[in-house]
Amino acid sequence: MKIAKKLDEFGVDYIEGGNPGSNPKDVEFFEKVKDIEFTNAKLVAFGSTRRAGIKPDEDANLAALLRSETSVVAIFGKSWDFHVTDVIRTTLDENLNMIYDSIAYMKQNGKEVVFDAEHFFDGYKANPEYALKTLEVAAQAGADWLVLCDTNGGSFPSEIAQIVKVVVDRFSSIPIGIHCHNDGGMAVANSIMAVEQGVVQVQGTFNGYGERCGNANLCTIIPNLQLKRNFYCVPPQSIAGLTSVSRYISELANMAPNERDPYVGNCAFAHKGGMHVDAILKNPASFEHVPPESVGNERRILMSEVAGRSTILGKIQKVAPWVTKSSPEVQKIIDELKRLEHEGYQFEGAESSFELLVRRALGKDHKFFEVKDFRVLCEEPWQGDYSASAIIKVRVDGVEEVTAAEGDGPVNALDKALRKALEVFYPQLKKMRLTDYKVRVLDTSKATAAKVRVHIESTDGERVWGTVGVSTNIIEASWNALVDSIEYFLYNEMGM
Repeated sequence: MKIAKKLDEFGVDYIEGGNPGSNPKDVEFFEKVKDIEFTNAKLVAFGSTRRAGIKPDEDANLAALLRSETSVVAIFGKSWDFHVTDVIRTTLDENLNMIYDSIAYMKQNGKEVVFDAEHFFDGYKANPEYALKTLEVAAQAGADWLVLCDTNGGSFPSEIAQIVKVVVDRFSSIPIGIHCHNDGGMAVANSIMAVEQGVVQVQGTFNGYGERCGNANLCTIIPNLQLKRNFYCVPPQSIAGLTSVSRYISELANMAPNERDPYVGNCAFAHKGGMHVDAILKNPASFEHVPPESVGNERRILMSEVAGRSTILGKIQKVAPWVTKSSPEVQKIIDELKRLEHEGYQFEGAESSFELLVRRALGKDHKFFEVKDFRVLCEEPWQGDYSASAIIKVRVDGVEEVTAAEGDGPVNALDKALRKALEVFYPQLKKMRLTDYKVRVLDTSKATAAKVRVHIESTDGERVWGTVGVSTNIIEASWNALVDSIEYFLYNEMGM
C-alpha cells in the first residue's frame, strides 16, 4: 500500500495491484486499498479470461475481479496457438470465445478493460493470422486497450518494431500498449521501440522487478522517453524524484538496489579515472549523458589509485581546507591510498573510511573511544535465537565500561556489544543502524585462508555512509569497518 501511494504521488497512470483470484494477499490488498484516495493513478485488478467450457458469471476469477471494485481490470488471454492447444488444452475457437466473453462481461459491469495479449510476439511469429484474430475479438468485445506482451522476453527490438507497426496500423482506433520481459536483456529497448512505432501505454515495474529476469524497468524507460524523446510520462516536477522513488521501493521490498542501474544507480554518475574526472570538472557533458540532478541522482567522484591528484585534493580539503596541491600531505595520502588498495581496500562506496584515513594522516582525528579488549565466542549447538556472544571493554575519557551481548553470529554480537558499551557515553548512537553488510573474498585460490573485504553501510535515518575493512580474519575486517562507521557517525554528530 505504501508503494502504491508512492507511485501515485510520482504520477504513474495505472497501478496493477495483483490478481485477486490467485491468493489471499492480493485479496487483502484490494480490500484495504479502498481506503486510499489516489490523485493520479487508476488502480487495476489483474486476471485471466474465463476458463474453458463455462459462462463468465460462473467463473471464480472474474468474480474476484469484480469484488476488487477497481474501475479498471486487466484481462490476459492467449495469443499463441501453441499455448492454446498444448498448455490450456482447448480449441482455438474456444479460446477466442473466452477472450470475447470475458471482456464483454467486464464491460457490461462498467469496467475499463485492458486486454493483455499474452505471448503475442511468439504467437505472431508462429501464426500471425491467429494472433491478430485474438486482438480483433478483444476489440469487438469492447476492450479499451490492446497490450502486446513479449511474455517469454526473447524478442529483438527489430522484431518488436516490425510487429508493433502492423498492429498499430491495423487497430488505429484503439490505443496499443506494450508489456516486455527481460529474458534477452532487451525489455527496455523493446519497450522504447514499441513507443516509437505508436504504442501509448508501457507496462513495467520499478527497478525491473519481476519473474525470471524481470520486467521492463520503468526507472530506465521513463527518463529515456521523457528526457530524450520528449514523450510525456510523468509530471515534469516528478521526474527529478525518480532516484528517490526507486530507492524507496527497493528499501520497502528489502531488495538491494542495483548500483549500476542507468539513471538511478549509485554508480550511474560516478567517475573514477583521473582523465574522466578532469573532463567532468571542466564540463559535465563530457562524460554524463544527462545532468544527474534531472533524475534526482548526484555526481560522485570516487576515491581510487587512478582518481587523480585534483580529485583526491578535493576530498582532503573537505577535512582540511588549508591543504593545497603542493602540500606534502597530499602525496603522503596518495601513497597510503595506493598501499591500501594494493592490500585489497576499495573506497568506492566507502568514502567515509577514506575521510577517516585523511583525518588520521593529517593528525586531525579525535579519539572518541578506545577498545581495551574483546572476546567473541561461537559454540554448538547452533539452535536458538543467538549463536554467538561477545564481551567488550571500552574506555572513554579515562572511564571504562565492560559489556556483553548475544547475536546472530560473531559480527552481530560484536556490533551489539560495542554499541551497548558506547551508548553509555554517546546515547545518540541509538539513532544509528547498519543497513547492509557485504563480504568479498579477494583471493579465492587460498580458500578459507583468503583475505576478505568487508563493506558496511550505515544510516542514522537521514544520512547513509559506507565503510570498509580488509583482513585474512573476517572478524577483524568486520571490526575495522564497524569501528570506522561509528567514528564517522560521531564526527558528524559532534559537528567536527
